[in-house]
Amino acid sequence: MESNQAHKAGFINIIGNPNVGKSTLMNAFVGEKLSIINSKAQTTRHRILGIVNGDDFQAVFSDTPGIIKPAYQLQSSMMDFVKSAFQDADVLIYLVEIGEKALKDESFFNKIVNAKIPVILLLNKIDTANEEQLVEQVTYWKEQVPNAEIFAISALKNFGVAEVFNRIIELLPASPAFYPKDQFTDKPERFFVNEAIREKILKHYKKEIPYSVEVETEDFEEEEHIIRIRSIIMTERESQKAIIIGHKGESLRRVGTEARKDLERFFGKKIFIELYVKVNKNWRNNENQLKRFGYLGK
Repeated sequence: MESNQAHKAGFINIIGNPNVGKSTLMNAFVGEKLSIINSKAQTTRHRILGIVNGDDFQAVFSDTPGIIKPAYQLQSSMMDFVKSAFQDADVLIYLVEIGEKALKDESFFNKIVNAKIPVILLLNKIDTANEEQLVEQVTYWKEQVPNAEIFAISALKNFGVAEVFNRIIELLPASPAFYPKDQFTDKPERFFVNEAIREKILKHYKKEIPYSVEVETEDFEEEEHIIRIRSIIMTERESQKAIIIGHKGESLRRVGTEARKDLERFFGKKIFIELYVKVNKNWRNNENQLKRFGYLGK
């Protein structure tokens, strides 16, 4: 029996400062670990789509890099991904955390306040606040962003997420699906291999090293019961290469082992992974290298 209800579809784009929980939120909506979650800033570098399908809807969520003042070309490219998120949104999610007062870029904040589309302001990490703080924060944000609907949530604890999701579906316009109904992201398999490896580098290395690293998967060969992967970790300097490899290769081996376990869960298959480290000098400010890694248009 056919439903009288029109099919809905649209883009829901998540904007916010670094470390407010954007990736955690999108993963909670999609039910897949699509975006790196790490306490270090600038974890998400690309704009990543997560697609949720129902019989009568398709919600396309977009996780964007945290808003920063760019210090080098890579960061400028990351902020271009944020700008693009304003251009195609049907619903805008502005994610803030308890105690936060403003976006790190005023021009982005003005775009949110003057948006002509529905804006949902999510006050995240409420599990870290008491009731008095919560009331004070809701009052503050009502004044700051009067055009927004406000919800208090904890993305990490999955509190309030279902209520927000239902409201988003209500706000979506009538439209056919944009992607096949069995698709849950716009990124290829190699992208998730790169991100899994990069997540472990963020986890285990300190200071500048995680931000100086890019990962490129050269081989991804899928067989019936196993996927064979060969990936290159690129650093900017020889000294960084030595740190990533570690004493007798122990540090690199740990990254490979942990990434392999995550990827076996993600792909549902046995993984064989080879990791190599190369020096790619000053790649973060090199236009050709940024194009190669997908940060700039070809």
